[in-house]
Amino acid sequence: MNLQQRLDLLEQLRKYLTSDEPSWLTAKEKAERENGWFVQMFISTAITNITNEFLDPAKLKAFAGKYKIPHQNLRPKVVGLVMAGNIPLVGFHDWLCIFLSGHIARVKPSSKDNVLIKHIVGKLSEWNTGASEHTRFEEMLKGCDAYIATGSNNSSRYFEYYFAKYPSIIRKNRTSVAILSGSETAEELDRLADDVHLYFGLGCRNVTKIFVPEQYDFVPILGAFKKYGWFRDHNKYHNNYDYQLALLLLNNKYYMTNESTLIVKGDPIFSPISQLHYEEYQSLPVLQEELNRKSDIQCIVGLNNIPFGLAQSPSLADFADGVDTMRFLQN
Repeated sequence: MNLQQRLDLLEQLRKYLTSDEPSWLTAKEKAERENGWFVQMFISTAITNITNEFLDPAKLKAFAGKYKIPHQNLRPKVVGLVMAGNIPLVGFHDWLCIFLSGHIARVKPSSKDNVLIKHIVGKLSEWNTGASEHTRFEEMLKGCDAYIATGSNNSSRYFEYYFAKYPSIIRKNRTSVAILSGSETAEELDRLADDVHLYFGLGCRNVTKIFVPEQYDFVPILGAFKKYGWFRDHNKYHNNYDYQLALLLLNNKYYMTNESTLIVKGDPIFSPISQLHYEEYQSLPVLQEELNRKSDIQCIVGLNNIPFGLAQSPSLADFADGVDTMRFLQN
């Protein structure tokens, strides 16, 4: 397949993902059955960003032009791709970069998120048999020219060992934080609620800690977070909430809650499901400098950073961990 054929196929995929085709609806329902965290609302959120940002024809064409992707890739690489499964289609961008570049992806999807990506690739092959040559799903990814692997800090050590002899991008645990001034509008707090709660907080772009000025009033933010009060009715989330609440009570630790989100003072930027950490700051410039140096922060939301509500809306050029996947594939 040449570049234009791939672009045309991706445009057809965009139309399909925004349709009510029975096969697509069935695939989304199956994805939720196999992973209870993948509720339809959040599958739709992920798909909306993919279709608006990653598959927009004009953006894709400009993206391909920026990297001077040739009409025909005469020396395609075989790229091993180990996908994460924390949120729906979290590995789509990596796959897209490989496919758009004309390389061959050998994919090991996460057991938590294999329904949607397999369905999508199956559809592409159905529309154009040439697409099947560009993506293969395999359990063992031996003998590839390069590797892109995403996982936990623990699994990343295995990746670094096994892929040490090959060009690779190894992604570890990351999370996101927000800086508040205390003068945020109700609309901004509503958007922050999305940054914290979309995908039940399981994404690396989800805010798991907020930095607030001294004497910060938490009443408005607790009210804004009631937008996701329906989490109480989600069994998996509610079990996590009950467990974290029990730990706080047993340890006699101060907390705030709106009955669905726990807000707790804590140093770690990572927080467990259902819990949001906070820390007070005195100097904004000092705080910004400290956060900019942290390697485990994916996004900084708020003051002079990513606007509230956009943490989970990355563009084509927002590469995970700041590593340019397209340049990597070209080397």
